[in-house]
Amino acid sequence: MLAIVFSLLSGIGFAIGLVISGMTNPKKVIGFLDIFGAWDYSLAFVMVGAIGTSFFLFRYFVKRNPVCGGEHFLPTKTEVDKKLITGSAMFGIGWGLTGICPGPGIVNLVTRNSNALIFVGSMIVGMIIYQIAEKSGVIK
Repeated sequence: MLAIVFSLLSGIGFAIGLVISGMTNPKKVIGFLDIFGAWDYSLAFVMVGAIGTSFFLFRYFVKRNPVCGGEHFLPTKTEVDKKLITGSAMFGIGWGLTGICPGPGIVNLVTRNSNALIFVGSMIVGMIIYQIAEKSGVIK
């Protein structure tokens, strides 16, 4: 039960951070990504703050026992492969075209905006298609 409470509180904190930083506003995100046009550099401060905070806190907490749960689940894969490159490219293209990535897309569901509903629905369909393709051997 403690793990569920911590997960819920972490998710709420993350959602509030996304809203305060402007990451849930697709126009602001597209403005940040438009470095050769009307570039909105304000999200760079958000990125630097998040990277800096995460860098130090991750190094601190990974050396300690988890607050809830039995272990830390850290990635073990170290090589760059076709799946990583393809997934990263698809993520970047989708983010650049829509100004929305998965976290802010889910947070935007509370607005009941049709764009958020379409985005999250498409994301779910994409995950289902990926799972089917992986199980059938199309993706290796």
